[in-house]
Amino acid sequence: MAKTMTRGIELEPIDRLEEKVKLLVGLIERMKAEQGRAVEEQQRLVREIDSLRGRLAAGDALATELSTLKEERDVIRARVGEMLDQLEALSL
Repeated sequence: MAKTMTRGIELEPIDRLEEKVKLLVGLIERMKAEQGRAVEEQQRLVREIDSLRGRLAAGDALATELSTLKEERDVIRARVGEMLDQLEALSL
């Protein structure tokens, strides 16, 4: 009976170690899964950032074009005003 108790006592640390190793393996598996999800999320965010940068560049181009068109409109408005003034002068 002494040998059985001695073996039981000797196996308890090994059993605890085995349990800790199993917990560690589970933790590592969860961390790998989390890392995989984080990598996928990062890739999605990088694609989204690239898309937003493209949209921003397109918006900047449109803003520049709009500014140019407004300047052209002002030039045309001034020229038409001058022509109307000249027409009024001729009608007198």
